[in-house]
Amino acid sequence: MKNKGNTYFNSIMTGLNEALEVSKGHIKAVKRRKVTISPVPVYDANKIKKIRESLNLSQMIFAEAIGVSVKTVEAWESGRNKPQGPASRFIQLLEQDNHFLEEHQILCI
Repeated sequence: MKNKGNTYFNSIMTGLNEALEVSKGHIKAVKRRKVTISPVPVYDANKIKKIRESLNLSQMIFAEAIGVSVKTVEAWESGRNKPQGPASRFIQLLEQDNHFLEEHQILCI
C-alpha cells in the first residue's frame, strides 16, 4: 500500500513544477480562464426583513433554514447587527431565487 502522504506530496510537487514551467514560458498549451467573484453583498435591516417576508417565513423558520439563531435574525432585522460572509451569500441566493429552499430540500412544505 502506498503512503498517502507521499502521494499527496508528489501530486503537489508535480503541480508546482508545472506552474513554474508555465511561468517560464516552457509550456504553451495551457488553458487559462479568468475568474471573477462578485463581492459579498451587504444587507441592511429593512432588506433582510423584506427578503424574509417575500419568502413568507417567520423569523424562526428563516433562522433555522439558514442555520442561525432566531436572536441573530432579530438582531439583523433591528439593525443591531449585519449578516457576514456565508450568511450574506446565502441571503443573496434566497433573494435571487424564492424557491431555493424548496428546490434544495432545505424547506419541505
